[in-house]
Amino acid sequence: MRPDQIQPELYEQQLGDKQAELTRLMADLSLPALEVFSSEPAYYRMRAEFRIWHDGDDLFYAMFDSADPRTPIRTDQFLAASRLINELMPKLIDAVRDAPILRHKLFQVDFLTTTTGEALISLLYHKPIDDEWNAAARLMSEAFPSCHFIGRSRKKKHILTRDFVMETLTVNGHKYHYQQVENSFTQPNAGINEQMLAWALDVTKGASGDLLEMYCGNGNFSIPLARRFDRVVATEISKVSVHSAQLNITMNGLNNVQVVKMASEDVSAALNGDVALPKALVQAGMAVLNPSVVLVDPPRAGLDNATVELVRKVDRILYISCNPETLKTNLEALSSTHKVVRYAMFDQFPYTHHVETGVFLERID
Repeated sequence: MRPDQIQPELYEQQLGDKQAELTRLMADLSLPALEVFSSEPAYYRMRAEFRIWHDGDDLFYAMFDSADPRTPIRTDQFLAASRLINELMPKLIDAVRDAPILRHKLFQVDFLTTTTGEALISLLYHKPIDDEWNAAARLMSEAFPSCHFIGRSRKKKHILTRDFVMETLTVNGHKYHYQQVENSFTQPNAGINEQMLAWALDVTKGASGDLLEMYCGNGNFSIPLARRFDRVVATEISKVSVHSAQLNITMNGLNNVQVVKMASEDVSAALNGDVALPKALVQAGMAVLNPSVVLVDPPRAGLDNATVELVRKVDRILYISCNPETLKTNLEALSSTHKVVRYAMFDQFPYTHHVETGVFLERID
């Protein structure tokens, strides 16, 4: 996305265009009224990545247009990024410009911020990071008391203080705390994420019993939804995300959530009876789990056939989708056993064609 594409005065128009496009895509499905959740028109992204462009004695943040990938677009400020990122951008570039060891071979800067004022800044280099860099970075960091710094070079990672931030999200007046680790998946739009969590709690308010969750990430949905259910068993393939989820469960004072590191395909094969139940799932209590709801938040490829057959066995399905096209395919496959009773669009990525969609399905009597 180019900086000039972010036009807050046109936000409502682009939101309406997205809604119309989603409605056209889903026109041949039997769906309830679409619930639309809008984003803040500016300062909504909690993370951002910028290339660093060197021009003689000057250097600046740069972005690129896919139609002209060789021409840098100078980006001194970025309206899509959080206010904190915009505050840090000029201060950081000035500090790096004045420190030769920090600016030499620097090619990218990544920001990860929180609603509570923390920031993690990653500096990426085309050179090895040594003790001289470490000393200069530590000296620079003293001017950034709320920030944590990381240096990256040729698959090596140097952490000055820590490689994560602590986020607090407020949903229906309740605060939930999350560790968010550098380079691991987190929802980029915190405001929309809070609305998604509130919607998930609303559609499941009549549910009880147990919850099975797949693709749980760092426990983003697991933690608020744990208040709805007797037990939650959640699965995730990323080792870093599993570790964060386990920490977040403890930090939020929960004792009814178990997270298992396992690919969705392996979970589906085991629960469909194609293979024996793995020890990790047995230890998590899966053998005696009786889910009344299954929650899936898959990548853009959507649910594979085995996972579709697995979720079909559960009375209620909460499906969060980042790709309406694969969602439509999965809904067509589930239409013989389930119907959609709630349907929502979350504008996670304003000024782009991307849209997040949520559906809640119940078994057809």
